[in-house]
Amino acid sequence: MNYRTFGRTGWKISEIGYGMWGLAGWTGSDKEEVLRALQRAVDLGCNFFDTAWAYADGVSEEILNQLLKNNPDKQLYAATKIPPKNRQWPSKPESKLADVFPADYIVEYTEKSLKNLGVETIDLQQFHVWEDAWSDQDEWKEAITKLSQQGKVRAWGLSVNRWEPDNSLNTIRTGLIDAVQVIYNIFDQNPEDNLFPLCRELNIGIIARVPFDEGTLTGTFTKETTFPASDWRSTYFVPENLNSSVDHADALRPLIPDGMSMPEMALRFILSNPDVHTTIPGMRQIRNVEANIAASDGNGLSTELLRELKGHRWDRTPTEWSQ
Repeated sequence: MNYRTFGRTGWKISEIGYGMWGLAGWTGSDKEEVLRALQRAVDLGCNFFDTAWAYADGVSEEILNQLLKNNPDKQLYAATKIPPKNRQWPSKPESKLADVFPADYIVEYTEKSLKNLGVETIDLQQFHVWEDAWSDQDEWKEAITKLSQQGKVRAWGLSVNRWEPDNSLNTIRTGLIDAVQVIYNIFDQNPEDNLFPLCRELNIGIIARVPFDEGTLTGTFTKETTFPASDWRSTYFVPENLNSSVDHADALRPLIPDGMSMPEMALRFILSNPDVHTTIPGMRQIRNVEANIAASDGNGLSTELLRELKGHRWDRTPTEWSQ
């Protein structure tokens, strides 16, 4: 495992982190299997774990609590998120801060996460949605400053809405944000335009989420793929999205180097960008952990392949199904 310095926090974090959304709302989640996979990740050098209160109403945080307790001798970083009070993902331009993140609510859910994680200080507390129009409002600033001063949070971050990387720039410029979590993968390259340069300038940590485009970049989907009604992807991969996603993935197949899988190429694309400090694939099984962490060997993709992959950028805008 290779490690990168997480912006101005100075933390040395594994460039392959662990996304813990897959513990809820997805098909095939088994708690005991997940705990074994999490421990295997720790054993292989993963030290950055990203969860959220919204992942099964704190259950994912409690699972991370168990992992932390099982590894008291290791420096593991726990990142979580405050859910929007109105429970709307993503937030909308007309959303009001008072309805989404009022000050007392920020404090309340930070306390909930502290309890669920079983820690005295949260390493990285993030806002699970965000509108840059809130950047100049004092309520959230005063709340996070107080929590930091009380020693309850070490660093603060934004989880940027899907396909809206620029909906964060003014907030980052306030100086109160230490990290951003943004969708970045072979298709979603638009964070490179404005977000990454600003983060580089201000030394902000970057977490690349959705490295496999919700599964498209595993190369396993077909236009006949279906998901159970209880699986979040059943509402995301509507025919319009599934058909186009499969077409975009199929167009990549001729570019995959010999001996490499599409998921490995997808991870190596992200890790080839030095602006990214960690990427957080979801991993429910040990075989996924081992395969993904194997990509952290310091070998990026060739300049020629990266140039070809740049041509597969797929700019998308939020729609009714893209929460």
